[in-house]
Amino acid sequence: MSDEKKGPGGIALGWWSREIAPRDIPAARGLSARLRRAAPLAALCEPAVIELAGKLDLHHSQADRLVRLVTLLAEIREDSSETLARRIGGAEPVLSSLRFQRLLRAEGDELTDHLRRAIIMADRRCNVAALAADLLHWEAARPRWCFHYFGADAPVKSPEEKTA
Repeated sequence: MSDEKKGPGGIALGWWSREIAPRDIPAARGLSARLRRAAPLAALCEPAVIELAGKLDLHHSQADRLVRLVTLLAEIREDSSETLARRIGGAEPVLSSLRFQRLLRAEGDELTDHLRRAIIMADRRCNVAALAADLLHWEAARPRWCFHYFGADAPVKSPEEKTA
């Protein structure tokens, strides 16, 4: 199945797997290092980033989401089945509840900084596709992150939908 058929998360995972994950390839290590340190315009000047934007059908008005996505994907070293929220939370959280709440309330550069710290605290390992999809649709993802942080599954249907 092609990345495009897996939705935005699958597209981003495929891109990460080709462009950043192969740490034994100097070009991937270099791109990762440049993106981790990049200012927004510098990140957008990377041909691989523009390629990803095209595959995700993101436009210039969504440049901030694209920059956040690629700079945070550059922090990840290993894809995992666990979401980032599950990796930082659970019975013995590596990120305190108070810091997690700050992360959920953050916006803009502050959100990127909080997420970067969370990725590092999760040993730079999480579900890349899930993180990418969540970053592209952050407002919708935040409630699910609460459930995952506390080790629960998010409800699939709302109570109103269950009674209908």
